[in-house]
Parts: sequence; structure tokens; C-alpha cells
Amino acid sequence: MSSIPSGLMWFRRDLRAHDNAALAQALRSCERLHCVFVFDRAILDPLPRQDRRVEFIRDSLVQLDERLRELAATPDGGLVVLHGDAAEAIPRLAQELGVQCVFANRDDEPAALARDERVRTGLAGSGIGWRDFKDHSIFARQDLLTRAGAPYTVFTPYRNAWLAKVQAADLAPHPAAARAGVLAARPPRHRHAVPTLQDLGFRPTNLPELGVGCGWRGGAARLDAFVARIDRYHADRDFPALEATSGLSVDLRFGTVSVRELARRAYPVAQAGGAGAASWLDELIWRDFYLQILANFPRVAPPSGEHRSFKPAYDAVEWEQGPQADEAFAAWAEGRTGYPLVDAAMTQLRRTGFMHNRLRMVTASFLVKDLGIDWRRGERHFAEHLLDYDLAANNGGWQWAASTGCDAQPWFRIFNPVTQSRRFDAQGEFIRRYLPPLAGLAAPALHAPWTAPPLELAAAGITLGETYPRPIVDHEAARARTLQRYAVVRAVR
Repeated sequence: MSSIPSGLMWFRRDLRAHDNAALAQALRSCERLHCVFVFDRAILDPLPRQDRRVEFIRDSLVQLDERLRELAATPDGGLVVLHGDAAEAIPRLAQELGVQCVFANRDDEPAALARDERVRTGLAGSGIGWRDFKDHSIFARQDLLTRAGAPYTVFTPYRNAWLAKVQAADLAPHPAAARAGVLAARPPRHRHAVPTLQDLGFRPTNLPELGVGCGWRGGAARLDAFVARIDRYHADRDFPALEATSGLSVDLRFGTVSVRELARRAYPVAQAGGAGAASWLDELIWRDFYLQILANFPRVAPPSGEHRSFKPAYDAVEWEQGPQADEAFAAWAEGRTGYPLVDAAMTQLRRTGFMHNRLRMVTASFLVKDLGIDWRRGERHFAEHLLDYDLAANNGGWQWAASTGCDAQPWFRIFNPVTQSRRFDAQGEFIRRYLPPLAGLAAPALHAPWTAPPLELAAAGITLGETYPRPIVDHEAARARTLQRYAVVRAVR
């Protein structure tokens, strides 16, 4: 089994020691294995100095470092943690440690692929090998192809192919403990603790106050809590006031849980007829679907030079520009559109870094089809603020809402924010949680305060335009403009 004298395991978006494909393979292949994580300045430097994701990663690394020490059974074990340009730091560390091979799990985001190519080139110059593994999804890249040999671009056939192909081996765990004895002690100059946020040039956020458990322990706790209520997932998942979703999106993003473990929990229950598990498994398959779209059509997302609509005809749509559009965008981002469900959702995002999936669709539709603003502006805003930001899912979701993506909603389907509010937050629990000025207003007026009688507004302490904004756009008028805006798609075709 051990054919490589010394190797280096590079952790990236897989911050766990259990069921980690690259780590397990490295332990099997090496007589001695070092482990490293790099706080990559190429990623960190452009970020604001308070970023919940950096805090989540940092606290997750503390747990990973502790676990690696336990497995190595030596206080000198654990992670080498660096802060610099990863494309330069990894080849340099590999040479310093005298390893013969670097192991990592694949990342198909365009920037990550470019970085990894630089790393491979740097390693090759010193005669050091590179091995990477699929770990972030069940199926990836071109694992699933149509009969014509092309990547799938419609979800339902992809889902059917996914379910037809998946085998026990695809979901099997990758254990580490049995070979943990090959984990090496860190060289003396690298025997330091995981850097603090201050060491990295960042400031603490409100992440601890939000109760978001970090690391593999936080992910395990979320998974156990969700499995206890998974039977209701299909019925409750669209209601943001309920604790109905898994909350595991951040763990999938940073690899503090294994996607194989999640699928192992859901698949047999779904096959046995569990509606909740089947609905959740569909979400995991959607995630694989968007990841393979990004891998096979990188033009759809930043930082590619194109960042175009998946459907080229939709690049002809003309979006609102200028100061008025900028003010509308700011009102959307700051939660002051005058539509309570939209404003509550955007407030949730700003305060917590999280947004319920139903509300991601509602707010995206509002920006694109009520305000007529380019979906790419919304995509960037979510990328800046979401704790669970994932490029493939974020791009897929925005292009779905804008009707520009693969298997997207039809361009003439336009969410009515008031109807969505009445349907999915009927009693206004979610709205009241994030918009206290509206707390005294009873449903149904809560969903459209501008329709409430003056006496009802006064009794609730609301003055439109002062304590809560008037609507910045009339939905029906905006709908008519959107249908006209998208008419160009038919002309291009």
C-alpha cells in the first residue's frame, strides 16, 4: 500500500479528517504524511475585514488541527497553517518537507483550477507529483453524460441518470483512522497554533452570537438534528419561519461534512418511500447538477472572461442602468423596497449571512423581474454576504430566477412578492422576526402595508415613508415592463 516515502495533504474546502477521499488515499499511499492548509491571500485580500466565512474557516481549522493531533497521537502532529499565495506556498512547502507527492480534493471553480495548474507546474519543476480526487460531490464533471455523450443541461433527466447510476461504492466512506499512524510530526518552525483572526488581518463577526457551530462538530450536530425532522422536509421546506431545512449548506461548502454521508443517510430512506428524504436527496442531486454545469460550461460564472447567460439569446436582454437603477439596487440590498417579505429576507442575509432557499428565489426574482436589474449584480451581492456561498449553486440559482440558465423558470414566470408572502409566511412570523417596525400589523395587511387602512397603520405605529418605506415599484406595472424586456429573446431566436 505505502509506495510513497513522504507526502503532503493539502486541505482546501474539505475541512474534516473523516470520510475525506484525498486524505484517505494519501494515508494509504504514503509512509509519512504531512498536512497543510493555506489562508490564500488571493482569496482573502479582497474581502472586507469582517467576514463570517473567514471566521467559520478559522474556527473549523482549530477542530481539524485537534483531530489530526488525536489521530497522530502526538502533540507535534496536526496542521501546518500558512498565510500567503497558495500557488507559491504549496510548492515551496513541498520542497522544504522533501515530499514526493501532494494530495488534494478537486475544486472545479475556475479560479481554483487556475491556481491548481500553477501549483502542479511548480511541483513538476521539482519532480514532485500531484494527485487529486473527487470528494465534493457524488458525481462530477462528465461522470454522467447523455446518450449523445454530452453533459446534461436539464435537471430531471440528470436526476434520473444519477439515481440509475449510483451504487453503494459511490457513497462508501473513506476512513482515515486505520492508517493514522503515518501522520507526521510538524517541523519545529511550523509548530504554531492556527492563526487568530487578528493575525490574518480580520476582525470577529457576530457568528458566535448566531449559534452557528463551526467545524466537523457543528456539522455533525446539524446533521443529527436534521435527520430527526427529515420526514417533514418535503412539507415544511418552503416556509421560512419554520426550522425545516437542514442548515447543512455551509458544511457542504467548506467540507465540514461529507456529501457521501448525507447521501448515505437520505438514499435508503428515499428508496423506501420516505417523501422527506426523497425531497432532500433531490436537493443534493441539484447541487451535483450545478457543479457539473460549472465544470462543463465555465463561461456561465465569474471569474471567467465571459460570465454569460447559459442561454446565449438572453444576453440580448437590456437591463436598467444609471442612478435610478443604482438606487433601486441599494434599496433591495438594504431591505427597504416596501415589500415586507423581500425586505425581511434581505435583512436576514445582512444580519446572519443566511437566506432561506424559497426567499433566495423570491428576492432574486424581485431584483431581476420587478426592478429590471442585471442578475449578475444580485449574484455578486449574494457572493459577498452568504455564509454558505458556493459559486456553482449561486450562479445556478440566479440564472434560474432570471430565466437565463439551463432548465430555468420560463421568462414569463414572474413571482408576485405579495402572493409569495401570503402563501409561505401567512401569519407573518418571519416578517415580524426581521422587521420589528411591522410587528404590530396583523395579517393580511402585513404582507402589503400600503393597502392597510390609515387607522390600522396608525394603531400599529406605522407611518409609510417614515417607519417603513412605501413600495419602490408597482408589481403589476413592473411585470408588464418585464414581459416587454424579455420579448427580445423571441426576436433573437
